[in-house]
Amino acid sequence: MKRIIALIMAVVMILSLAACGEKAPVDNGGDEKETIKLNIGYMPNYGSLWSVTTAMEKGYFEEAGIEVTLWEFADGPTIINAMESGTIDMGYIGHGAHKLCIQGKAKIFALSHISNGDAVIGGPNVKTLEDLKGKTVGYSGGTSSEDILKNALAKAGLTMADITAMDMDASGLTTAALSGSLDAVACWSPNSLKIMDEWTGCTKLADNVMFADTSVSLASWIVLDKYAGENADKVLAFTKALYKAMDYAADGNYEEVAGYVANQTKTDKEGVFAQRGDADWLTGKEVAAGAADGTVEAYYKTQQDGFLAAGAVTEAVPVANYVMLQNMIDAAK
Repeated sequence: MKRIIALIMAVVMILSLAACGEKAPVDNGGDEKETIKLNIGYMPNYGSLWSVTTAMEKGYFEEAGIEVTLWEFADGPTIINAMESGTIDMGYIGHGAHKLCIQGKAKIFALSHISNGDAVIGGPNVKTLEDLKGKTVGYSGGTSSEDILKNALAKAGLTMADITAMDMDASGLTTAALSGSLDAVACWSPNSLKIMDEWTGCTKLADNVMFADTSVSLASWIVLDKYAGENADKVLAFTKALYKAMDYAADGNYEEVAGYVANQTKTDKEGVFAQRGDADWLTGKEVAAGAADGTVEAYYKTQQDGFLAAGAVTEAVPVANYVMLQNMIDAAK
């Protein structure tokens, strides 16, 4: 009897010690990573959505364990404000809002493309840049609209003081132009395409290519510095998936991608497809290589120099202060 009791006690002790020790790993069919949930800000055009919707539709985000929720905004400065309020985690900006990154408001973690989607368009009575003098011109302050307008005026020897400048919400520029309330308008695609198509007698007075010798119009993906510091892994994972989408979308698949963008914006696919000529659509491989060999840094330096020359920013800062070049390089590994 004593032997039986001793045996039982020994078994109990062994089981107790096992319970206190490390548990054997459970085979659940592989490691399961927690899903990365991201709120992403965009603008309703091909340039803003070409890569992110492709990453969603082709499953690149899903492969990376990322769940994306898209939030629409009218312009880049509003997207930065939304990041500051905590509404979104990351976002897309056009050329104009880059000045805010130079000023320390946000950091650029991926170059999207080199744009030619901005334009200054004159109405029936405005055929040259010089004709803008004394005219009523609509623009959207703080955006690429304002930048191309100032560049165009300077080319004609004019300033904002020489026109009646109407600072308007981006969504109202097209309506105001087509209604005859404006003599000219500075805007970006797809608004510029719609105006050129529907404004009888209008003339394109300037676009980004006109100023390519002194400025480069870039579009980028941005994040707040604090978020980037605390979530570098999430930023990198998003960039990797974005690169895959850029490689696919820039490989001649414009019509397919236009369908993705049209579905997101609830607009006509044909109209979206027409926007494919608005930029030099870079692949992820090109961005990574350019970040490694200095090409991308040179783009942002040229852009900053253009802002400085125009007085849009007043102090030069190193590009590395606001552009996450290493993230662009690492995303290709």
